[in-house]
Amino acid sequence: MPKMKTNSGSKKRFTLTGTGKIKRKHAYKSHILTKKTKKQKRNLTHVGLVSNVDTKRVKALLGL
Repeated sequence: MPKMKTNSGSKKRFTLTGTGKIKRKHAYKSHILTKKTKKQKRNLTHVGLVSNVDTKRVKALLGL
């Protein structure tokens, strides 16, 4: 049985915390920033957590 490969896109986008939760970045922060307010851009800077519904799917992509 061959080893399971980690999804390359997922390993660049997600990281594990010490307690096993999955950290992620917010979308809409890469371009076309002139029309977004300072408050919106500031709030998108903070790291978020993957919701409990999607955790199982993301862990499968990461090979965990």
